[in-house]
Amino acid sequence: MSRLRINFRRVLIFAGIIVLILMIVDFNRRVEILNTLNKQAVVRREQATQAVQTQLALQTQVAFASSTEAVDEWARTEGHYVQDGDHPVVPVGQPGSEPIVSTEPTPVPTPVPNWQVWWDLFFAE
Repeated sequence: MSRLRINFRRVLIFAGIIVLILMIVDFNRRVEILNTLNKQAVVRREQATQAVQTQLALQTQVAFASSTEAVDEWARTEGHYVQDGDHPVVPVGQPGSEPIVSTEPTPVPTPVPNWQVWWDLFFAE
């Protein structure tokens, strides 16, 4: 009869090694999750920074648009308004002269030979 000797010390060492291996695997999984979350946090911080910068730029534009300088600028450039004391300049022609009329010449159509028309009908895409 062979006698199986179960040494509890060896069993505890093997169980301890297995538990240690499981702990290392779990630790590696947690470190990988941490790295993924850190990368996502960096991306979210960048997005938040961009959003804040965009908000500041828009607030600056709104502040300028609601200022009197913006109104004056629009009135003088696009609205064609003048203030008291300004001397508007209006270009006029010489008295008695006819206004200059610019006309565009109409393009002259070039005649196409008949064989070219048939060729294009059958073989052109």
